[in-house]
Amino acid sequence: MLKSGADYLDGLRDGRVVYVGGEKVADVTAHPAFRNAARTVAGLYDLKRDPAHHDSLSYEEEGERHSMYYLLPRDRDDLLKRSHAHKLISDQTYGLFGRSPDHVASFVAGLALQPEIFQPDYRDNLLGYYRRARSADSYIAYAVLPPQGGRDPEFSQRQPGYVSPSLRVIGEDNSGVTIEGIKTLATGGVLADEIWLGNLQPLGPGQEALSITCAVPVAAEGMSLWARKPLERDAGSEFDSPLAHRFDETDAVVVCRGVKVPWENVFVHNHVALSREIYIRTPSHCFGNHQSNVRFWSKLRLILALARRIADVNGTIKIPAVQETLGRLAAYEATIAAMVHGQCMAHEDLGNGYVSFNRRYMYGALSWCTENYPMLCDTLRELMGGGVFMMPADISVLDQATRGTFESHWSTPGQPALDRMKLFKLAWDLVGSEFGGRHMQYEKFYAGPSFVVRNHSFRECPWGEMAGVLDRLLASYDIPGEYRTA
Repeated sequence: MLKSGADYLDGLRDGRVVYVGGEKVADVTAHPAFRNAARTVAGLYDLKRDPAHHDSLSYEEEGERHSMYYLLPRDRDDLLKRSHAHKLISDQTYGLFGRSPDHVASFVAGLALQPEIFQPDYRDNLLGYYRRARSADSYIAYAVLPPQGGRDPEFSQRQPGYVSPSLRVIGEDNSGVTIEGIKTLATGGVLADEIWLGNLQPLGPGQEALSITCAVPVAAEGMSLWARKPLERDAGSEFDSPLAHRFDETDAVVVCRGVKVPWENVFVHNHVALSREIYIRTPSHCFGNHQSNVRFWSKLRLILALARRIADVNGTIKIPAVQETLGRLAAYEATIAAMVHGQCMAHEDLGNGYVSFNRRYMYGALSWCTENYPMLCDTLRELMGGGVFMMPADISVLDQATRGTFESHWSTPGQPALDRMKLFKLAWDLVGSEFGGRHMQYEKFYAGPSFVVRNHSFRECPWGEMAGVLDRLLASYDIPGEYRTA
């Protein structure tokens, strides 16, 4: 069943516990830190019900309609349908919602493609959860990293009295497990229906209790979300902070105190290696990060469009060096577009009736995105110059006493003062404001540190095939006979 935006917003009023500093939020949909972002997500749900996008964003199976990001692809066309759906969704938020509802759902769909890798007792749990999430049209966020400082399994042994805050199982019975501790970082968690808790980082021997992988409703008893500083709350008017005003998806630490998880929502338990391997031995990590690639593409299109418009407004578009810079940005946008399409066209056959995006190409694109975002923002900053600092403080400049002076002195030929101010406020919110700073950090680390991202490419590279290229060339000629040793 496809949820409406109203259904989604009603679901957020479920008694979830969210803290902003010392404040306990009574209603996410009404709080000034989250209400506009919640309506942004509601708009994504309504988009699927729009007749113009109904077939692009959903599919029918066994008489029921589901979101396209839950589709288990059987051929290249299915992969293209998934990719196109991600693009439609990310275009609605200009690539600024990294953990939109299609992200973690894609992880779950990737797991459902190869459920045989799960422990026998939990395979059916995973498939059952996939079907329930698909039918409920759930927005799932995840928290799959331990807290910084609590990642060394030997640390507690070196510090008498120290107890790691990392999430762990503290008890189990016939009905399920009880978990305690914290997980990071639930981006979008405040706005989600459920939190997937797991381990994207490897665990060590003796950490079986930490290997728990499960799904928990955000409103579960004993669970709370501790949000970072909300940028929407301090955004002021939409004119002055157009992006932070409605696209701050928030990040939060998940705190569990005696949270009970029924067995049907447990997918890995007491298996250190498997708690991470489920994402790599299946297409799960690939599916979730294909969405990230597509989302970055939407964001780069916004950067490119802003760069061109600013060059027009500043009157620098005819300068050859500026045209060359814009041409380079355009080439970058074409590059990520090609990498996204290539993951579909050179797809992988899983050998069980399903297919996957090309993992190597996806990781190549992922590395490209995380490494190049600072350069892309710097290029936009160069084209902006100091113009952004010439703009008045805020929209109140349109008050009667100051409006006339502003409109007459800040206008340029063909560009009214208010339009210039609107453009520069938008550009600054993307690359210079606190919202922009959060995105700079996010783009560098949303898939992990750069060495982790590159290690994925190291793992997926067909080194034997590469060696064959070199060996074939080396075998095509020999050392001259007179120089050979006896």
